[in-house]
Amino acid sequence: MRVALVHDWLLAYRGGERVLAELCRMFPQADVFTLFYRPGSTHPVIEQRPIRVSWLNHAPGVQRYYRWLLPLFPWAARTLRVGGYDLVISSSHAAAKAAAISPGAVHVCYCHTPMRYVWHMRREYFPEPRKWWEHAREWILDRLQAWDRRSAYNVDYFVANSRTVQRRIQECYGRTSEVIYPPVDTEFYRPAAVRRREYYLVVSALVPYKRVDLAVQACTKLQRHLLVIGTGSEAARLRALAGPTVRFAGWLSDESVREHMQRCRALIFPGEEDFGIVPVEAQACGAPVIALGRGGATETVIPPEHGSEPTGLWFAEPTVESLCDAIQRFEKHQHWFNPAVCRCNAERFSKTRFREEFRAFVARILNQHAWGNWQLGVQAA
Repeated sequence: MRVALVHDWLLAYRGGERVLAELCRMFPQADVFTLFYRPGSTHPVIEQRPIRVSWLNHAPGVQRYYRWLLPLFPWAARTLRVGGYDLVISSSHAAAKAAAISPGAVHVCYCHTPMRYVWHMRREYFPEPRKWWEHAREWILDRLQAWDRRSAYNVDYFVANSRTVQRRIQECYGRTSEVIYPPVDTEFYRPAAVRRREYYLVVSALVPYKRVDLAVQACTKLQRHLLVIGTGSEAARLRALAGPTVRFAGWLSDESVREHMQRCRALIFPGEEDFGIVPVEAQACGAPVIALGRGGATETVIPPEHGSEPTGLWFAEPTVESLCDAIQRFEKHQHWFNPAVCRCNAERFSKTRFREEFRAFVARILNQHAWGNWQLGVQAA
């Protein structure tokens, strides 16, 4: 059986690419298709696969401005000719699910979310003041939204990365889906025999919709020590908002991130995410999480109101005041949070669990398509 994996773009190694890496291990002979690819930008287990790109990838320096080519993504996706395969798995939050699939192939879409910037997060992705060209921009986004809905007809089966995304798939595409949470490396992210220190931690891309500004302003207002790990377009603005208790570390290695998760007082997760791997990684290291009570964090962080063994707190509104209240509540009741309980909760999202659930799902649907007792071998990590 021939298998193809389709991913939106390979220009970094973040949550979506972690899912793709596990799929590459599960399907070691699969070819990979993507709109854009920069060699050396992602995990070696992905890069050792044959990688086929769209025509847009050949534009000079395209990796620096590819987001500006969004209106061309539908066209580019259809030129990804994924022909001659029996099983196609798209890992998609944008255009991957729209690739041209051979008739008769089974197409499974692991959906990280319907396109955020055309459905439910336009303001977060485009926060600048209204300009003369805004009507044209909205016209483009409306048509991309319609295209995104049509492209869902290209999919036989949807897998959602959270119940939050499952609801969005139903609302945006009118399709049902099965939830299989993404894989988290709970073997790498683990507790250490070190003393926790009195600082809070943010690990995030520094872009508007992540709402890192809430954590920076709250810790500045409360005069709490905060370490921000990450880079992005918001870096200069966030530094301007920060007081003397906030420090920016820029990009750090996974090993350094793990060390800070093992030492911090708590992780602050201020944005609304589809799933959000970082809070699970922090809990795997024994750290409690203070998270916005929306999106995927409501499925991975257990507040006292929802269980006798809490792993963190939710704050209700994406405001500085709401986050300040949560931080002060956390400090008043810090004894509620047990590192061993945080670790146990994180283990529900392990890589082993992901492989078992995804293997069972694919075997079930292929058996429905007359593949008989299909079996899946997994490449060693």
